[in-house]
Amino acid sequence: MENRKAIIDLILKAVALGMSVVSIVLGFMNEADLDTQVTMLGIGLFALSVAALQKVELE
Repeated sequence: MENRKAIIDLILKAVALGMSVVSIVLGFMNEADLDTQVTMLGIGLFALSVAALQKVELE
């Protein structure tokens, strides 16, 4: 069970990193408009938020 949580945490962080890199690269190449970049960064932020919330343990 703990191993599965660690894998999910890693995947969520990888999604966030990937979205930020893609947003930067497409911005430099002028291939994505601002709305698309903001959407990608929002998806990355959402993935980081879910990863952070999984670590919160309710007492």
